Amino acid sequence: MTDLHLHPSLRTPAQTSKAWPFEEARKLVKRYPDGKPGGEPMLFETGYGPSGLPHIGTFNEVLRTTMVRRAYEAITGGAATRLVAFSDDMDGLRKVPDNVPNGAMLRDHLGKPLTDIPDPFGKFDSFAHHNNAMLREFLDRFGFEYEFVSSTERYKSGAFDEALKNVLRHNQDILDIMLPTLRAERAATYSPILPVSPKSGIVLQVPVAVVDADKGLVSFDDEGETITHSILSGGAKLQWKVDWAMRWVALGVDYEMYGKDLTDSGVQSGKIAKALGGRKPEGLIYEMFLDEKGEKISKSKGNGLSLEQWLDYGSEESLAFFAYREPKAAKQLHIGVIPKAVDEYLQMRGNYPAQDGDKKLGNPVHHVHVARGEDVPGTALPVTYGLLLNLVGVMGADASKDQIWRYLGQYVAGANAQTYPELDRLIDNAMAYNRDFVAPTLQRRKPQGGEVAALKALDGQLAALPADAPADDIQNIVYAIGKDETYGFATLRDWFKALYETLLGSSAGPRMGSFIALFGIANTRRLIAEALA
Repeated sequence: MTDLHLHPSLRTPAQTSKAWPFEEARKLVKRYPDGKPGGEPMLFETGYGPSGLPHIGTFNEVLRTTMVRRAYEAITGGAATRLVAFSDDMDGLRKVPDNVPNGAMLRDHLGKPLTDIPDPFGKFDSFAHHNNAMLREFLDRFGFEYEFVSSTERYKSGAFDEALKNVLRHNQDILDIMLPTLRAERAATYSPILPVSPKSGIVLQVPVAVVDADKGLVSFDDEGETITHSILSGGAKLQWKVDWAMRWVALGVDYEMYGKDLTDSGVQSGKIAKALGGRKPEGLIYEMFLDEKGEKISKSKGNGLSLEQWLDYGSEESLAFFAYREPKAAKQLHIGVIPKAVDEYLQMRGNYPAQDGDKKLGNPVHHVHVARGEDVPGTALPVTYGLLLNLVGVMGADASKDQIWRYLGQYVAGANAQTYPELDRLIDNAMAYNRDFVAPTLQRRKPQGGEVAALKALDGQLAALPADAPADDIQNIVYAIGKDETYGFATLRDWFKALYETLLGSSAGPRMGSFIALFGIANTRRLIAEALA
């Protein structure tokens, strides 16, 4: 793991940096000006409900929390920290997700704890174990440092027993907080405690009376019979807002961020934590990721991008870069945002080495790589992802990776997979993106009006250039033609759009000088000939 964030040159700018991870970290410095009592590590927590498959929103929360954690370490010069990734896997399954197999089987187990429901994929001990494994796999893939904690294990091992007794002692206090926030029908059956039925194994939503708080005993109706039952060692779990508050207090959580949709839950859980003798953690309320229709991403609907989908078409770093930006602004998360995210990441990474300390801390790539426990790479790629996509697009879906590298070798001396392994992976991404989203919709239109003469003029001037003409020289020619009133373009934008639509089959594209230099003058003249035919 890198200590980049602890470099002495960054300690002073970290105190005042306006980058949001540092602003969040300073909340913890204010909370404990002299450090956490007893020298305890500052505890960061993230939560995951494994009622559905983990998605990018889940990854996003761990990533952003890790960024705040590292920022806190930078400000304090390396104070001890921990990150707990908590899985609410003892929750009862309320509905069957749309994006998993064997839905009928899952319906037979509705209401039972997620760790007591068979895995519909047939790979793990339970549905929760499957989803937890997926979560841990992609957190490990990104190099996050965290401690995984299972709700079921904590409850059943007795680790939460004292905290549960405390909840029973403050049962009425909690009811006084919660009941005014509920509709009358819900309030009539609400209880902070959800006993697990000894008959059916279902997590029950029934009124509960406290029999003996010190012994953890309650009574409730179970299938028409009033029974006395211990809530300890897995005999019950807590309602969501009570559960959240209980573990804040039991674990000593100092920082947890959550989405805007949980704003009210955070308020009520904070009040409950205070009633239990604890304190609400610091945290950021972030806006939600939306799908291409502007709808909130849901685990049960499966309407968001999966981690695997992003990584089919873009880099791991670009995903983290996208997640870092503007956490308090809602952002659409769909396939179409990937190319821009890749190129913006690469551009920011290129700026990083020459920046002063305060600028480096405001550069998203600093936080992306520190969160992964690595230094910011000092290498630069010779082409943008957008340019690479256009190259792959005009070469066609049947082009091989070796052919793409041969083209790149004409543009960049010594370019090969060994010299540029990151570019080699990006070629795979570009080929997949072209195959799945560009090639099926590619349609070059015929040039019209003055476009015909302009393309002929471009062809003529390209014919006079040497094969290795610099991209800037080519770009100057393109500009001059677009500005020439002879061809009737109202703006340069209209000329570029015509080039993109007639030569590349898209409404937007790369810097044409760079593209022509990369694709080759002879090949570009062939495209022009095809367009004019």
